[in-house]
Amino acid sequence: MAEPSISTECKPGVGQESAGKGGERIVRTAPEGGPLVDVMGGAARWQINVHDHGFVALIDAMPRLIPAGTTADSAIVQAARVSYGAGTKKVSEDRGLTRYLLRHRHTTPFEMVEFKFHCAMPIFVARQWIRHRTANVNEYSGRYSVMTDRFYRPSAENVRKQSTVNRQGGEEPIDLSTAREFLDYLDACEANYKTYLSLSERGVARELARVGLPQNIYTEWYWKCDLHNILRFLSLRMDAHAQQEIQDYARAMHDLIAPIVPVTMEAFKDYEMDSVRLTRLEIEALRAGKATIETDNKREQAEWEAKRKRLGFGS
Repeated sequence: MAEPSISTECKPGVGQESAGKGGERIVRTAPEGGPLVDVMGGAARWQINVHDHGFVALIDAMPRLIPAGTTADSAIVQAARVSYGAGTKKVSEDRGLTRYLLRHRHTTPFEMVEFKFHCAMPIFVARQWIRHRTANVNEYSGRYSVMTDRFYRPSAENVRKQSTVNRQGGEEPIDLSTAREFLDYLDACEANYKTYLSLSERGVARELARVGLPQNIYTEWYWKCDLHNILRFLSLRMDAHAQQEIQDYARAMHDLIAPIVPVTMEAFKDYEMDSVRLTRLEIEALRAGKATIETDNKREQAEWEAKRKRLGFGS
């Protein structure tokens, strides 16, 4: 038996049967109740450049079309209410619900909004980024294509000294002489790119020729993720303890989506980025009016002291 064909009809307010004549399927369409607008203003791409060769570009969003006078935040409250259309709720109530959902960590409604990005970043940044395993990613392949000669180079002033308290990070600038020596080291690494090209042209497989390239060479990918998991990414990668280079990318991503979901991003700032979370030990210290917490862990003690200063209790 042949598969029925599909017929679409658009007759607002007119009832339709589930199947048309000759086995045709009828797709129901419904009026939106007002004009629709593009959340990206009709643009195909919004891009923020990062460093010399990198960028974060927003190339699509879901929902892409929203009722005029609303934002994509409306898709969040729509899902939370398990309803269709704007209903009878007021915009002020929508804002309150969005903030309630984020404040109380009701995450599923935020998964109803998605963003698709095109990004270019150094490989060492990409390897941190990919640890967030909640996105759909397709990366430029050095097996199929020649890697381009784009390299990340910090300025001498941005070459950081290893932190004495954070084993995986750097904080203060290192002395200028050592910084210049580090940049000379990068020059030597990047000089091997000519050898990479030469060997590739002489027939060495691209999948092997690439293995000697430095981690500061740029890669690219398309990265699609729902809003809930983007917020988790931003909360970690915009944090002051994250590596500076990936902070720069995270802030670019934040600035691209903020105009599309402004209510959510305002709540995110209020309840996540500018908030302070207290542990049981810290709450007990506050109740007892103590400046220290009951632990011998030096890192916990340092974190508590930082929180006290942020709350206005520190020296």
